Amino acid sequence: EHKRNYGEHMVREFLQDREWDSSPRENPSIRSPYTTLTITREPWSRHGDEHESVSCGNTSSGPATITVTVQTLFKPNEDGRTPQVVVLVGAAGMGKTTTVRKVMAEWEEGTLHEQFDYAFCVDCKGIALPKEVSVADLISQCCPHQLQVPAGKILDDQKILFIFDGFEALGFSLVQPEAELTSDPSEVKPLEVTLMSLLKRTVLPEASLLITTRPVALQSLGQCLEGEYYAEILGFSAAMREEYFHRYFENTNTADMAFRFVRGNEILYSLCTIPVMSWTVCTIFEQEFYRNKNLLECSKATTGMTMSYLSQLLKHRDRNNLQVLQRFLLQLCSLAANGIWKHKVLFEEKEIKDHGLDQPDLLPLFLNEKISKEGEDYRKVYGFTHLHLQEFFAAMFYVLEDDDEMVSDLERLEKDVNKLLESYSESRKDLNIMLWFLFGLVSQKSMEYMGKTIGCRISPHAREELLKWLQQRRRGISHPSQALKVSELDTFHFLFEMNEKSFAQSALCCFTDLDLQDMKLSLYDQMALSFCIQQWAGLSCVTLRGCFFHQQDPRVELNSLLQQEELHCPIHLLCRALRHPGSALGILRLQWCRLSESCCAELAVLLAEHPSLAQLELGDGMLGDSGVSLLCQGLRRPGCHLRVLR
Repeated sequence: EHKRNYGEHMVREFLQDREWDSSPRENPSIRSPYTTLTITREPWSRHGDEHESVSCGNTSSGPATITVTVQTLFKPNEDGRTPQVVVLVGAAGMGKTTTVRKVMAEWEEGTLHEQFDYAFCVDCKGIALPKEVSVADLISQCCPHQLQVPAGKILDDQKILFIFDGFEALGFSLVQPEAELTSDPSEVKPLEVTLMSLLKRTVLPEASLLITTRPVALQSLGQCLEGEYYAEILGFSAAMREEYFHRYFENTNTADMAFRFVRGNEILYSLCTIPVMSWTVCTIFEQEFYRNKNLLECSKATTGMTMSYLSQLLKHRDRNNLQVLQRFLLQLCSLAANGIWKHKVLFEEKEIKDHGLDQPDLLPLFLNEKISKEGEDYRKVYGFTHLHLQEFFAAMFYVLEDDDEMVSDLERLEKDVNKLLESYSESRKDLNIMLWFLFGLVSQKSMEYMGKTIGCRISPHAREELLKWLQQRRRGISHPSQALKVSELDTFHFLFEMNEKSFAQSALCCFTDLDLQDMKLSLYDQMALSFCIQQWAGLSCVTLRGCFFHQQDPRVELNSLLQQEELHCPIHLLCRALRHPGSALGILRLQWCRLSESCCAELAVLLAEHPSLAQLELGDGMLGDSGVSLLCQGLRRPGCHLRVLR
């Protein structure tokens, strides 16, 4: 009973006032919203066996891994040995603190009582530890003030779990003379000596240790541990991402809608491997949806979500020295862009120092430190937490303003947006996501957000170059007698990412035709297409050949205005966009698009209401007799101006 009361008070106090990434809603409750993370037990040693960075949730490369859970972290492993020291590794925002909270909550519930009589957590990032302390003092300090448990009674129980959360934040030397270490839990020693005694197991050798850390502290930590096991948080798998969205939102329809929105955006979906990115997306989507009640009007695209993620990473940084942060970000963006141009995702320690990035309070937020093996030699290498984040910072390089005194003496990559656009057009299609972010960063909303929230200035000069590039993309290819047409889907994504109506109107005003072939159009693709069509006053001909429209689940409402029959129609978004006021559409070709009867009601409305639609082609469809009957209803309406039906 005494232990149970202690557990309830301990966990209640521990769950309060945690960092922003501790819980999906910054809510003290951990049970309901917690989604199981992919945690793998790695066969690393403190000598630095090579291990891979988190990248798009891909764990297929590198050494074999064994998936573990919170309950099995301290269970016997495949060789029959029970780990006493577990180092849980993960980049910023991967869910280390959330996992610690889950351990504490499960201990309170009794799930872990068979393994541990008591569990204590030292928050290395937030707790104010005295300069001199004993192990007994540490235990007393970890206990809730309203329920002081005698340390001597606790020490009588040898099944104790000590958790050090955010070990890299301690910031002191782990090299201590062996003679200074203590074996007496009541002996007062300098803090670093007491902690080292626990790590070296000279005191309470039967106790278990769980240490969470970013990769940057692995090498120094490994030098003072023996017999430790390593586990890495790899984030959310595909199934876990969907589960997280359903746990975050109380309403099933809202959860389905949000997840489908993200699932249709490959970049955002991949980034949601990072738990804090999933939290950011859900939080923003919740705010946007309840403000607009309409997914189609959600103003935060991929760039906006990523900027929000960046602001969360920097939330607890010193805002009084923005020049240091700006210089760091400038050099980080330079490193990222150099890497993208050279197809490089791992960087040597010398490159980090040459770029002025060896700042322990900032570097681990963005780059993972790893040990790479070449023959008999080991060396440090660094990689971004996710490839798409490297692409985001590479795009920032081209638009982030800098002062002369902030420019390093390095041979700098030239900030030539035109060269970037030319390379993409000619051969470097791998730069697509970088351009996606580039368009998003130069939107008015992004520039205001970066200046206000992060303190960085985005230059607007790239906007003119991007606009000119879009306007001239097809001019050199089309024959003078041919209509100017847009036939690349990426054009619509770039404009949708910027999400500025006036910019889209300027970019599309010189084109008359839309021509897409053999594409599978996700819901996100259709949203981008619909946004652009509504800004495209001169669009006279739409040709979609062999395009498959991803069908929205009829159980999920896009907004409160949609009718049930509209939800069954895969071309609803397209038809609604084509009916926008001022549309000059004259020809609509939907050939080999596997359209069915469900599309005919929407087409009938388009026929009946569109003032200039004169030609409709529906080759190789599966309309059926009833579908044709619906079309005929539209043809009979007095507002129909159709002249050709194929």
